[in-house]
Amino acid sequence: MKIQLLPSTIEPDGTASVRQHLSCLVIDDLVAIDAGSLAQAVSPVQRAQIRDVVLTHAHLDHIAGLPLFVDDLFASVESPIVIHAVQEVIDVLERNIFNWSVYPRFSELRNDHGPVMEYRPFELGVEFSVRHLKLKAIGVNHKVPSVGFIISDGNSIVAMTGDTAELNGFWNRVNDLGNAAAVIVECAFPNRLAELASISHHLTPKSLERELAKLRIDCPVYVMSIKPAYYDSVVEELSALKIPQLRVFDSGQTLSV
Repeated sequence: MKIQLLPSTIEPDGTASVRQHLSCLVIDDLVAIDAGSLAQAVSPVQRAQIRDVVLTHAHLDHIAGLPLFVDDLFASVESPIVIHAVQEVIDVLERNIFNWSVYPRFSELRNDHGPVMEYRPFELGVEFSVRHLKLKAIGVNHKVPSVGFIISDGNSIVAMTGDTAELNGFWNRVNDLGNAAAVIVECAFPNRLAELASISHHLTPKSLERELAKLRIDCPVYVMSIKPAYYDSVVEELSALKIPQLRVFDSGQTLSV
């Protein structure tokens, strides 16, 4: 399984930054997990192939690129772009984004080939298929309805939390797997902003350390979703934890697991 964290932020010299404003993972150039920078950062091959977008939740940094991605492909898609999400997230998209006031309601529109976008709701704990992948959504602890995923391609298994604060159910489900190729977890704020992290339901390095104590599987753990303003501080504090399997998953990086 190949997982790329699409770049989302540009440095003053025009190069892609490791700092991450928007969240979008692309698996095997075929399936997007979240859509923060989906329209802006996909390669031509990915744009031609991605027709499934799986959402963890509806916060802007996870959906910002979705309307533009559908817009870019409106005339050319021969089958609908499928948005996979829990019903609460679909309701947010229809009420607040694809509502004609902010952007067209693509679920009502057609091109010469037929419908251009459709929703496919999934339920927590129920396995569903997206292309060659099997996914299972697990509820996590965020300010809005949010999920993490256990994802399998038949050869390897990856677990990802999405945005979250402290949680137990996710780790219990991951531990039940017995093995995993990788865990991808968030860590948004430095330790000095623990109160803000708590209010907004995110992790700090210190709270992440407590969470990883619940993980009984020995596998690499990749940290993403570091707030760009605090990137240096968070990376320094993560390094100070001296957890051998802990790595930073930087924007633009690709994992092969």
